[in-house]
Amino acid sequence: MSQDTRDKTWGYKQFNMQNFSCRWTIHNFRFILEEMRDSIRSPTFSIEDNDKWCLRIHPKGVDEESSNYLSVNLELLSSRKSPLTVWFKFWIINAKGEKNEPVTSPKHLNFLPGYQRGYKMFILRDFLLDHSHGLLPEDHFTLLCMGFLVPYSYSIPDNSTEPRIQVPKGPLGDDLGELWKNSSFTDCCLVVAGQEFRAHKAILAARSPVFRAMFEHDTEESRKNRIEIHDLKPEVFKAMMDFIYTGKEPVLHSMADAVLVAADKYGLERLKVMCESALCRDLSVKNAAYTLVLADRHSTGQLKTQVLNFITAHASEVSQTASWKLMVDSCPHLVAEAYSSLASAQCNLLEPPPNRLK
Repeated sequence: MSQDTRDKTWGYKQFNMQNFSCRWTIHNFRFILEEMRDSIRSPTFSIEDNDKWCLRIHPKGVDEESSNYLSVNLELLSSRKSPLTVWFKFWIINAKGEKNEPVTSPKHLNFLPGYQRGYKMFILRDFLLDHSHGLLPEDHFTLLCMGFLVPYSYSIPDNSTEPRIQVPKGPLGDDLGELWKNSSFTDCCLVVAGQEFRAHKAILAARSPVFRAMFEHDTEESRKNRIEIHDLKPEVFKAMMDFIYTGKEPVLHSMADAVLVAADKYGLERLKVMCESALCRDLSVKNAAYTLVLADRHSTGQLKTQVLNFITAHASEVSQTASWKLMVDSCPHLVAEAYSSLASAQCNLLEPPPNRLK
């Protein structure tokens, strides 16, 4: 893995870009092409200190259209900052150590944790397996990915005499946040654990389909403009309301799991993803099984995938925790999924039987 940071100028935009490259060699590749059903993942690498990436190959494509192709993707596993913007290329290194013609992303692509992006029809399997092309020397497949991470961009004024006026960004989220903070012009009351919070029906209805349904129909909440919430703690409710009014990620501290539950209940999908990211950052042997149950219960696909990958990598330690033993009793289907993930990972590492080498 190599990287450096450079300032480059493209047109009238300046990008502070961080170069990266990852070279991945897979042995016994013909065996993997024949036996693998899903995908194989590279070792993890970092572009910056707090992000984790990998390459992923789907030997039999990702759908019916690509079933005769090898699909390759760049995948963001975790990051403290999101989304991340990347421009990248893929090459295959041939028997002479040369790079074949690259396949390049057509534009800068945004990544969130759990996202993978690349090329579903990267190369035909029959072409790859043809000895005359020299792409599998000694049955080794070497994939090279290079690209740029673009954390931010800003305009550079040109030499034109045309007058330009910079229009400031509208602080809408801050303005609405002040309405919530100061309880200005409120028209409804939410009661949480005996505490009353003044709010605005229009904002609640615009941001949450659940609140909208309450106010649109002839419910007690709509008639009295008073909503009793019995299943949230005040600090969790405040975090959810901060997001509803400002659209910004709230301070989650150690309550990302509880905020995730609240976000799921009130249909706040973007807040759910923020909680998924926070839970992914805090993933550990001790809480992995608990987090898996949480992810499954609240249909958070990205988080569930990351937790299964983590459990696969730390299976022996996780299986000794109290939360794993509780999951065995309460959610046997998740135990089965975890074992399936582990079995698939071990299959990737198996040497082919002798008759496959002939």
